[in-house]
Amino acid sequence: MTDELVFYTAPMSRGRIVRWMLEEVGAPYRTELVGFGPAMKGEGYRAINPMGKVPALRHGGTVVTECAAILAYLADAFPEAGLAPAPTTLARGAYYRWLFFCAGPVEAATTNTVLGVTVPDDPRMRGMVGYGSLDSVLDTLEGAVSGRDFVAGDRFSAADLYLAAHLGWGMQFRTIPRRPAFEAYASRHAARPAAVRAREIDDGLLARQQAAS
Repeated sequence: MTDELVFYTAPMSRGRIVRWMLEEVGAPYRTELVGFGPAMKGEGYRAINPMGKVPALRHGGTVVTECAAILAYLADAFPEAGLAPAPTTLARGAYYRWLFFCAGPVEAATTNTVLGVTVPDDPRMRGMVGYGSLDSVLDTLEGAVSGRDFVAGDRFSAADLYLAAHLGWGMQFRTIPRRPAFEAYASRHAARPAAVRAREIDDGLLARQQAAS
């Protein structure tokens, strides 16, 4: 596909995850910075994402929002980057499983914990909560990353990127406890050249924003 890639983001947001993915893909892209507040909630940007949030990606006439969706889209749009297992392999199931486990239970459980939202200790109520409990989510995640380099097959994929980014961010801001398996997995993938480039880009943008304010 030759249509232009336009990346809408803010340097201190979940857009950092997508920036890393774009650097892994290696295709040219243009960054559009969207400021928090009026710019992000304004009519112009809401034409891209009605939620008024970043990140978002425009690829020609296609617009994709939500980090996991953007990662999955880019992996399929640029198969030469090798960021998703082939559809006919067993690893493809694990790829989908952990990509969306992170987007669903991990995101919900950690956010609710930070906000102080607790699930009543009632089996009927607890059954309504898809993630069950933060402990069960973290234990499941620890089992997925312990003793292995990759969660889907024998090579790095968008699922590893998403999990490593969430773990790194969560441990940094203490929304996810530091466990040896989490630290080993996240730090290993955070050292990838594309991850380092992405951080340098966003850190530079953030520094310029702070200097201008």
